Amino acid sequence: MSDRNNNLAANVAASPIQDFYRDGCILITGGTGFVGKALIEKLLRSCPEISTIFVLIRSKRGQDPESRFRDLVKNTVFDRIRNENSGLLKKIVLVAGDLTENNFGLSDSDHQRLLADVTVVFHSAATVRFNEDLKVAVNLNTKATQRVIEFCANIHNLKALVHISTAYSNAEKKTVEEVVYKPPANPFGVMELCQNFDDKTLQDMSECLMDHGNHPNTYTLTKAMAEWVVHEQADSYPAAIVRPSIVTAAWREPMPGWVDNISGITGIMMEIGRGTIRSIICDEQLIVDIVPVDIVVNTLIAAAWHIFTFRSNSVRVYNCTSGSLNAIHWHELGRLTKKHALTVPTKYIQWYPGFSFRTNRFVHWTIHILFHFMPAFFIDSVLRMQGSKPIMMRICDKFKKTAKTGEFFALHEWDFKCDNQKSLSFDMTEKDKKLFTSDVTLLRWDEYVKQYMIGIRKYVLKDSMDSLPAAKQKLQRLYLLHRCSQVVAAFMLLKLIGLR
Repeated sequence: MSDRNNNLAANVAASPIQDFYRDGCILITGGTGFVGKALIEKLLRSCPEISTIFVLIRSKRGQDPESRFRDLVKNTVFDRIRNENSGLLKKIVLVAGDLTENNFGLSDSDHQRLLADVTVVFHSAATVRFNEDLKVAVNLNTKATQRVIEFCANIHNLKALVHISTAYSNAEKKTVEEVVYKPPANPFGVMELCQNFDDKTLQDMSECLMDHGNHPNTYTLTKAMAEWVVHEQADSYPAAIVRPSIVTAAWREPMPGWVDNISGITGIMMEIGRGTIRSIICDEQLIVDIVPVDIVVNTLIAAAWHIFTFRSNSVRVYNCTSGSLNAIHWHELGRLTKKHALTVPTKYIQWYPGFSFRTNRFVHWTIHILFHFMPAFFIDSVLRMQGSKPIMMRICDKFKKTAKTGEFFALHEWDFKCDNQKSLSFDMTEKDKKLFTSDVTLLRWDEYVKQYMIGIRKYVLKDSMDSLPAAKQKLQRLYLLHRCSQVVAAFMLLKLIGLR
């Protein structure tokens, strides 16, 4: 009787968003990605009356779907659920399939089950490699989206489709409204050409399309075309497009600072903290539009409820961004990153943290050679002599490429309009506002960056806080070495000037 009473009490106390998801079956593509993992976790924990979460997983890099699914469930993102109610994890169901195939390459039984049971679809799968070949990017970002839309049209009881795009899908515009813009080329024609043209022709076409549409890479181009496909074809059921800006570590959920990759800004912040980055090409006076992953996830969950409850005749767009609501500039992000690199240093620190944003490329590359390339080359030489595997040049090269691909976004600024995003909170009950916080104005950047740096050391570097005292001692030694090296460098410079 007690279990039944508890369930009844839970139902009475449920919020409108929780009611929307009760007994529902959710299909998620891209569930093994950063946003996908956080989305699954939040749905399970905050909407426990959900029936099933189907996760579509394909084979990748030699791993079959079953292996990737096991890795997914073991991820630290689910630690809180494991501690509080591990039985919820049984609601995650693997569906082996591939978005690049017709009907996702599903078995007949899985195909029929999804069409019969699914009520909400979150399409998060995409290639996030900025400079992917056009054919690959079109297939994974644009054609796959078309397949999802066609699949959704046959689902018997679909309440909502939420397509996860990017705020930079219209990177050529200074002001980005919450509307779907026409892309620089007809996506349906581009998809057909990618099936029939050779690689050389497609490469030329890719450069032409990016130049014509002022897109910095194939990622933003193909995401823009995917949005147009949603706009044109998702007309028989409620559909939304959510455009997050740069997605970063968790603010509050599932744990403050949770992050599981070193992509983009996370990797750069990590290397700033380790003292291995001394110069970054960036206009520090511009706004850096970052948004924590839990705000993105809450927006996705609330958007599905929102478009079902407040229906419209068109696809609704939500710019999930921070710049126009709670701005932080690059120089402030850099200052806070360095500040907390010193307050919560990692034991893996290599040199005393210190770097500069600059737009002068000659100075940047001089700094890169002196303080990135040469130290990495020296350390690798020592490692080789010791019989160890050299790694620093590889790390140096990786982060040089990361910084290079991010330069466009570090040298430009956008004004993202957020009326629909703000309306989510306005239309929520007080309970839902607490359960599914999507209001970025509540975030305090200083505390957030501190938790972000702690999250990097804990979840990425696997460095527990137990090592903090020793790390601080190492930091002090590196500070003395840093000062000594500055004195030696100044002395040598004076000698050179004196010789002249």
